[in-house]
Amino acid sequence: MRWQGNRESSNVEDARGAGGGGGGGFHIGGGGLSIGSIVIAVIAGWIFGINPLALLGMMDGGSTPTAQQQPAPAPPANDEAARFVSVVLADTEDVWRAKFKQGGATYREPKLRLFTGREPTACGTGQAAMGPFYCPADEKVYIDLRFYEVMKTKLGAGGDFAQAYVIAHEVAHHVQKLMGITDKMENARRRMSEAQYNALSVRLELQADCFAGIWAHDAQKARQVIEQGDVEEALNAATQIGDDTIQRRQQGTIVPESFTHGTSAQRVAWFKRGLQTGSVAQCDTFEARQL
Repeated sequence: MRWQGNRESSNVEDARGAGGGGGGGFHIGGGGLSIGSIVIAVIAGWIFGINPLALLGMMDGGSTPTAQQQPAPAPPANDEAARFVSVVLADTEDVWRAKFKQGGATYREPKLRLFTGREPTACGTGQAAMGPFYCPADEKVYIDLRFYEVMKTKLGAGGDFAQAYVIAHEVAHHVQKLMGITDKMENARRRMSEAQYNALSVRLELQADCFAGIWAHDAQKARQVIEQGDVEEALNAATQIGDDTIQRRQQGTIVPESFTHGTSAQRVAWFKRGLQTGSVAQCDTFEARQL
């Protein structure tokens, strides 16, 4: 992915090492959670239909009491991993600012907060074991960058474009909030069974994949960021985190009614739709008869 030299976002907060991690942060070796434990926790959440927002206390309409979040500075200029995240976030800002302007609206940019271990959020205490997540209550994307090592070594989804896809997907949840989709989901949940809501959640997540594809489409059109093999990296990542693939890998059987993110084929298809069309209208998974 061609990203060096591109604009970096000013909306990245670096809370790594600021005390939020405490003793519960995960470490490679030694005390705390191991990388393997993190993978098990993340995958278990996917398998059993536990959305990180549910773990954060958001799905029941309330927020879990938590410690006050401390202000955090921008990442150091010489931190390449943080610079990469900043560039990808800036790309999403440019893409969605233009999309909202075309629709006669103003895009409100989210913050992206880097942390290690665990971190207080407006949705409750976020933990690295949840993987990257978006908190609608404070409009921030949270990520422990060591999740990328999990993607590469445990999920077989390495590559910088795959990493960018993760950020674009979480930013897409912010876009869904600004569009009013998140609130509609919460209202619908109160009237549905768990299985019905899981099916609706699949549509939400597939739309986020499609929106991530829109980011790739427009970023490529404006800045030619895609190199050979990049698209394949993103499609492989989408494949590796499909509900059916994860369940087959972990338990040997597939339980469709527990799906919350969609099958590998569905995630690939909707990312490709956004990538090929660059159209928000083409990402309306909620009206689609066939996912």
